[in-house]
Amino acid sequence: MRTEEILAAIGTGLWSWDSSSGTVSLDAEAARLLGLPAEPVVRPGEEVRPRFHPADWEEIDGVVNFAISEDTVAEARMRIVDENGRVVRTVRTRSKPVPVDSPGSHTYVLMGILQEIAQPPETIASHTPLTGDWRRSREAFLLDAGRALAEAGSTAEVLRVAGSLSMPGFSPDGLAVFGVSGDHLTVVGHHGHNVGDEKPFIDMPLETDYPAAEVVRTGQAIYLSSPEEYRKRFPATWPLARDFGRRSWAFLPLVSSGHTTGAWMAGFRHNVAFSPDERSVLTTVARMLAQALTRAGAAETERELSLGLQKAMMPSLGPGVDGMTLAARYVPTGGGLQVGGDWYDVIALPNGRIALVIGDVQGHDVRAAGLMGQLRIALRAYAAEGHRPDAVLSRASRFLSGLTDAYDHADGDGSDATRFATCLYAEADPDTGTLDIARAGHPDPVVISVDGTAVIRQTAGGLPLGIETDADYPTTRVVLGPGETIMLCTDGLIETGGHDMATGWTRLRPVLEKPAEDLEELADALVQAVHGPGSHYTTGPLVDRREDDIAVLVLRREAARTRKPPGRRSAMTIAQAEPERVAAARQQLRELLHDWADAEQVDSAELMVSEMSTNVLVHTDGDALLVAEVTGVRGERRLRVEVADASDELPHKRRPGEMASSGRGLVLMEMLADAWGVDPRGEGKSIWFELYESEDPVELGRAGS
Repeated sequence: MRTEEILAAIGTGLWSWDSSSGTVSLDAEAARLLGLPAEPVVRPGEEVRPRFHPADWEEIDGVVNFAISEDTVAEARMRIVDENGRVVRTVRTRSKPVPVDSPGSHTYVLMGILQEIAQPPETIASHTPLTGDWRRSREAFLLDAGRALAEAGSTAEVLRVAGSLSMPGFSPDGLAVFGVSGDHLTVVGHHGHNVGDEKPFIDMPLETDYPAAEVVRTGQAIYLSSPEEYRKRFPATWPLARDFGRRSWAFLPLVSSGHTTGAWMAGFRHNVAFSPDERSVLTTVARMLAQALTRAGAAETERELSLGLQKAMMPSLGPGVDGMTLAARYVPTGGGLQVGGDWYDVIALPNGRIALVIGDVQGHDVRAAGLMGQLRIALRAYAAEGHRPDAVLSRASRFLSGLTDAYDHADGDGSDATRFATCLYAEADPDTGTLDIARAGHPDPVVISVDGTAVIRQTAGGLPLGIETDADYPTTRVVLGPGETIMLCTDGLIETGGHDMATGWTRLRPVLEKPAEDLEELADALVQAVHGPGSHYTTGPLVDRREDDIAVLVLRREAARTRKPPGRRSAMTIAQAEPERVAAARQQLRELLHDWADAEQVDSAELMVSEMSTNVLVHTDGDALLVAEVTGVRGERRLRVEVADASDELPHKRRPGEMASSGRGLVLMEMLADAWGVDPRGEGKSIWFELYESEDPVELGRAGS
């Protein structure tokens, strides 16, 4: 049995309407439902249209236009009438408008089904249309319209929603919104018109004899139910409206806060009597449209203000620095003016170096943005005076503390007495790749080696700025090798989406280690990991979803062209006064070896680093420098770790007793390392060991001594 026969058995026919040719194709059942002979037929549209009730036909245009704009199915109920206007049956249609590719046209083919449905008997066709959801009251329509307009976030979106509204009983073919600029009428936007149609109305004096201008002048609506009435009342501007081919017009004032801010024009291709009910619906829609346009305008103004503030507060990175490349991003939080306390800066220093600054003032309001702007200027001033990183942050902390006290005394409410800021200040030398970093309660930087391994570089730090007037900020030196990258960020990049520092780092690490064409691509990828589509499915474990501003600053030391396989390297100082740095060294080594083949070798390396570092702190008087380096291709790599100090006393291998608390360091290295040694230097010594990733490595260095 054919599909058509099955559909006919359940009272369903197939039809299509080609808007370009104006023809309607019907199968036998669809023709029967429309009161035509029950046989497949192709008829001109003007012959088929009288078969539908006029009130329903007026509504179907709005349903189809909405389906086109939303790319969905048009659903409608339509009454079929005979030659005398009597309703013979009611059909339901579900049709899909398929656009026809034709340059410069807006044509479509409406394809779907017609199905007869049970309907109470009627003798004369009612004036009430059945389209939309067919029994929707005027109040329900206005509720839907108000909800849709309230959700529109821009002027263009408001116009699109207004143009897709299917009013009960009558739907406009096109609309235009007029605004006022001085003593002239302007076109805010239009829907249902071709591009360029608005040109005659763009700059029209309010004294013009035009309906929209009169509505703005008087605040009273104008209803024109026929072309004759339009021509009679407004003969001067009738030629402008004549070419649009409409039969009725409604011009209504747009009133906001008691003031007429513009006019709304709704044009109809059929005659509309504008009954009291119809005028009531149009007036209510005009009020909602005015409110929606006011909200959208305020939101757009707010966005422009936010962008202006953001551009004013965020510096330009300029052409860059010889030997280094930079990229930066700033993403404001979603609320309020979309400005907050996060910032970054790049400062040219008197000694030829550059300073990288990134920070976060507490809060996401205008006061936070104001404090941030003043603090940024102060940091620039201290840096320009030639102070070292620790001195710059100490002065900035004193400045912010005094600034918040001043705000407190001025306001008298204590609201800003506890404002503080986190900050990381790094002085970079483009020639050597060294960065001297001072940190005030800010997240540690991340160093990405040439082979893509990302490691959190733990640095010494002090209290956030503004808490203590005489805070101390120790400096840590980080050396970037050729091709290595350092990433500085605010906590918003890590903790946004319900993450804490640990889970946020787990989320970002694959992004940092993924190969990128340049730093711009890397910066975009970091933001996308937090705010992109996938971020909604990777929320963190915290119950409180915390949203925050984001600032990111990425710097890369340019690499020389070489065929040498990329390696990874990490260096850190272990000070006598900071024995807890031994734990940081172990953690840093473990991150450096995150993809090492043998987990037992990683444990061994961590144990030997702990023994070597502790031995230096216990048996010498100075600080120790730890350097860990991985070279070679994956599967045949070499790890070399050196711990150097200024003492000339060489360690000796001993056989400690069972209860001894020392003497095991060299014994462990002899047992666990593939190669190890102790090298005297001009001033001091270096203890080192090597581990090979493969069981039979190629010759990568000297054997142990």
